[in-house]
Amino acid sequence: MNIAFSGQTAEGAERDDAVETEEGAVHPIFASAPRSVSFNKLRKRLLRHVRQAIDDFGMLNGQKRWLIGLSGGKDSYGLLALLMDLKWRGLLPVELIACNLDQGQPNFPKHVLPDYLTSIGITHRIEYRDTYSIVKEKVPAGGTYCSLCSRLRRGNLYRIAREEGCDALVLGHHREDILETFFMNFFHGGRLAAMPAKLLNDEGDLFVMRPLAYAAEDDLAKFAAAMQFPIIPCDLCGSQDGLQRNAMKDMLAGIEAKMPGRKDAMLRALAHVNPSHLLDPKLFDFSGLNVTKPSQEAGNEESE
Repeated sequence: MNIAFSGQTAEGAERDDAVETEEGAVHPIFASAPRSVSFNKLRKRLLRHVRQAIDDFGMLNGQKRWLIGLSGGKDSYGLLALLMDLKWRGLLPVELIACNLDQGQPNFPKHVLPDYLTSIGITHRIEYRDTYSIVKEKVPAGGTYCSLCSRLRRGNLYRIAREEGCDALVLGHHREDILETFFMNFFHGGRLAAMPAKLLNDEGDLFVMRPLAYAAEDDLAKFAAAMQFPIIPCDLCGSQDGLQRNAMKDMLAGIEAKMPGRKDAMLRALAHVNPSHLLDPKLFDFSGLNVTKPSQEAGNEESE
């Protein structure tokens, strides 16, 4: 795996050339996008990261139809636009269907997503399941909703993916999500684990994939603002203060401010693991280590 997050390599230039098409040929989702040089560079950078993740993690190994989880936030909108862009240019040979799970949050603007997706001609499904009431009932006062909310949402998305004949559920988690998860497990779970870019579900019938694994959250925020996506704020998890994930986000932001480039270095570290230099005997057979070359001293003794 060769992760290059900054600068421009020869391979990166070839990737950029590959996403160019004739003037004016864009997916309708980009019809109102800026035509500035800065936006074009941002778009190319995000596309390059998405294509690299797809290649590195074998996301196109036999998959034919992807369900894109669309929450209405900046990240999932960005994922949708970038995948549609690649498909429009003939670089993503899979069918795409966008799906929003309306979880029953109060004042959720039900019309926003279907109106937007219909206006740009994207195949979609809007599913209503009142998981909001379940979360509010089950989580005690002062508790955080994220874990239960996520499990309920994921279960419904798996079901919808099967009903729609999809072989993969595609989610909009990005670089910061992966790093925050790593440090949450590190500090609170006592284990080294992050958020995988590709995994097989427990039932073994669906992949879960994260093509934005290499994309920076700041880039996605700039992209969403430039594209003027109709953002829908989360009134459940997003309304809670003091979440562990927020603390990890603040910590990473502080490190990056003091030492620019550390987030990229951390992500590269997750792709370069040396089990023999950790402390897990399940990953490396320490007891099986044996001396294979006699020491010089032993050789001298034998000669005497």
